[in-house]
Amino acid sequence: MDLEQYRLIVESSPNMIWRSNLSTECDYFNRTWLEFTGHTMEEEYGFGWASGVHPDDFDRCVKIYLDNFKLQKPFEMDYRLKRYDGQYRWINDRGVPFYNEDNVFIGFIGSCMDVTEKIEGQRLKEMAQNDALCQTYNRQYSHQLLLEVFNQAGKEGLPLSILMMDIDSFKTVNDRYGHGAGDIVLTNVAAAAKKELRKDDILGRYGGDEFLIGLKCTSHESALVIAKHIRTAIEKTEIKVSATTTLKVSVSIGVKCLQGESTLDELINNADKKLYEAKSEGKNRVSG
Repeated sequence: MDLEQYRLIVESSPNMIWRSNLSTECDYFNRTWLEFTGHTMEEEYGFGWASGVHPDDFDRCVKIYLDNFKLQKPFEMDYRLKRYDGQYRWINDRGVPFYNEDNVFIGFIGSCMDVTEKIEGQRLKEMAQNDALCQTYNRQYSHQLLLEVFNQAGKEGLPLSILMMDIDSFKTVNDRYGHGAGDIVLTNVAAAAKKELRKDDILGRYGGDEFLIGLKCTSHESALVIAKHIRTAIEKTEIKVSATTTLKVSVSIGVKCLQGESTLDELINNADKKLYEAKSEGKNRVSG
């Protein structure tokens, strides 16, 4: 295959293709790229292409490119690039080093695809599953995940423990410092709890300042240990709610291991009863 045939293939590729030389500047874009951006080769030449990168992605995008160029390593990244109609689209960009016939490095070649629908679809999925404030699962999705674990535990005779956790005197935080401070407390409590959990554990915001934690394949004794670690970690956490105010809060945790409950809701309710035991016994404690 001669060079002219290669050129025709690259020009007609459905992917957006670019090339950079040893100066790190881009010196070629195929027709697909130019049609996407609506720019001429001269406008994109060098680092002209970077003017189309979304401002929020620009520094990260350029850093990934330059760092890997220096190391002569392949890279892959997603960033938003302005289309000819002014709309920003998510682009998946894969760059690889290329060499001449003497195996001397002479630059990079990249291939890009519009992946906007895929990324936005994933974000919508995450929004439907996650609590945006606390960065945990939301009530519905954590319940869905736990239901699968509950059914599996019942069929295979596996242990399963549920923790119900509530922030002590949370209303006082909101009343004294405002709901903004309350949100900061919630996010810090969730983050501290998450650090004490394992990869397969399930953490969901159950509602308000209450959290549901599912511990797969975990005995009652082990669940108590994890709950105590969580309680201690949160008690030690210093939470800065304003430039001049730092708070410490505590939590109460109820622990219940699967033992004859016929439904997940029954197991959760029994863990909730243990939580209220912890509250009635003076708060900042684990009851199981």
